[in-house]
Amino acid sequence: MPYKPRRSALYMPASNAKAIAKARTLDCDVVILDLEDAVAPDAKAVAREQAVAAVREGGFGSRELVIRVNGLDTEWGADDLAATAAVAPDAILAPKVSTADDVRRYAGHLGGRAIPLWAMVETALSLFRLDAIAATAPETGLAGFVIGTNDLAKETGAHLDTLRTPFVSALGLAVAAARAYGLIVLDGVYNDLDDDEGFAVQARQAVTFGFDGKTLIHPRQIDPCNRAFTPDAAALDWARTIIAAFALPENASKGAIRVDGRMVERLHLAQAERTVAMA
Repeated sequence: MPYKPRRSALYMPASNAKAIAKARTLDCDVVILDLEDAVAPDAKAVAREQAVAAVREGGFGSRELVIRVNGLDTEWGADDLAATAAVAPDAILAPKVSTADDVRRYAGHLGGRAIPLWAMVETALSLFRLDAIAATAPETGLAGFVIGTNDLAKETGAHLDTLRTPFVSALGLAVAAARAYGLIVLDGVYNDLDDDEGFAVQARQAVTFGFDGKTLIHPRQIDPCNRAFTPDAAALDWARTIIAAFALPENASKGAIRVDGRMVERLHLAQAERTVAMA
């Protein structure tokens, strides 16, 4: 399957028609039209209508269009799922997923439609169920994790610093669970819009953990996020060197070879191919 970049995933309140229109012009890889946290209760119905209309109208180019619905335990959740499933966005983002059965409940409301599900990892309980949640992928269409660090902090009483010290273990386990079952995994948001250096530090941390990208709350975060998740020239050159070395006839059957004085295995070839695809 061709590599699809998901470096930057921008939340946009679906209740704001101007924001939806602007999203069609922004350089993010993913647009998440939000029906949940960013929308007041009295605007939920309008937000749903506008999100559905946005999918029908299109115009988002190569950007993936995702709709975050309200939870099934709310008065809006079932209607959100019915309406969004009918227009089939690129994915539906399910909030407050705590157990494998939660994923199955969301999938059951899709009417058999093959629409990818993404799950928010944002409850304390979910941190103890990551493997079981991810393992539902073949039966439910689960395709991704999205970390909700703000909600995790609210539930646990943790105080978030730039490096998310209270959740370092949880972030690593979420990435591991996602990779074990072939899911994408997106990092949580950075709240301080005026702290450019802090955002850059946190984005580099997300790259180090192995996240595919990061969720964002403002368009000004898109460019630094894309830069952080795009391989630099040195990384790209090294990846191409590895690929070229393994392509030599004498290396066709080798599992490990010497490249510029370094031992390189076929697992590094897979990583190199992904780096080139990303670039």
